[in-house]
Amino acid sequence: MQVELAAQPRRTDRTNEDFAAASPEALVLLDGSTSPATLDSGCRHGIAWYVRRLGVHLLARLTDRADRAITECLADAIVETAALHGGRCDLAHPNTPAAMVVAARVHGASLEYLVLGDSLLVLQPKDGPPRVIGDNQRFPGGEELRRQIWTTVPGSAERAALHLRYARAVRAARNSGSGPWIAAAMPKAAHHAETGFVPLAELRALAALTDGAARFTERFRLGSWADALRLMAEDGPGELIARVREVERSDVACERWPRGKAHDDASALYARI
Repeated sequence: MQVELAAQPRRTDRTNEDFAAASPEALVLLDGSTSPATLDSGCRHGIAWYVRRLGVHLLARLTDRADRAITECLADAIVETAALHGGRCDLAHPNTPAAMVVAARVHGASLEYLVLGDSLLVLQPKDGPPRVIGDNQRFPGGEELRRQIWTTVPGSAERAALHLRYARAVRAARNSGSGPWIAAAMPKAAHHAETGFVPLAELRALAALTDGAARFTERFRLGSWADALRLMAEDGPGELIARVREVERSDVACERWPRGKAHDDASALYARI
C-alpha cells in the first residue's frame, strides 16, 4: 500500500485525540472518546496518551503477527496498553480512556479490515461504487439526548449540561452488553468489531476517516464518497480536511448543519493498493 495521511486537532490550543499511523502493509486510525472536562475518568494519563499507545501496539501486532486474526491483534493491543496504566489508574471506571478503531492490513492476497465505532473505512473497488464500513456501535438509548444537544446554543450552559447527561448515559452502557462497544480496557470489545477480507485484486484504494473528517460527506454533503475518494487521490486527505474546516468556520453556531461540536478532531488516511 502507498499511504498518505493528514490530521488536525479541533482547536490549535488542544491536543489531537485522534491517532493515525501506517506501514506499507498496514494502517491504523483511532478516534479518542472525548469526555466533558467535569467528568472524572479514573485515569491520570488522558485520552491522547491512550490512543497513541493503543495505536502503536495495534500497528505492531498487525505487522508482526500474521498468525493472529485482526480482532485478536486489537484485543492483544488493548491488554498491552492496559498494562502501561499502572496501579494508579482505575481501568474499571466507566469513563476510562477509550477509542474508536479502524485497522487494515495486507494479508496474503487479501485486505483484512476491522472497524469498531463511528469511524469509517471506505473501500474503492476497481469496478462499482465505494463501500462504506463502520458507524456500527450506535446507541439508540442516547439518540434523543443527542438531538436535544443539537438544538441548543454551542458554548451555552444548557448544551454543556445535556452533553454531560449524554456522556454519562453512553459510558454507563458501553462495553456492558447493553450499549456500544469501544476499545477501552476490556479486550473482548475487539470481538464486537466489524471485520472482513477483500481480495486485493478487486481494490483500487481505500480510505479511513474519523467522524470529524467524514463530515465532508456524512454531515455537510460536500460530495459523495466517490467525490471524497477522488479528492483525496488528486489533492490528498489534507485537502478534504481543509474543506471540512472551511464549512465549519462558516457555521460556528451549528445552525445550518446541527452537530455536537462546531469543530472536531479530524484525521484521514488514503491508501492506493
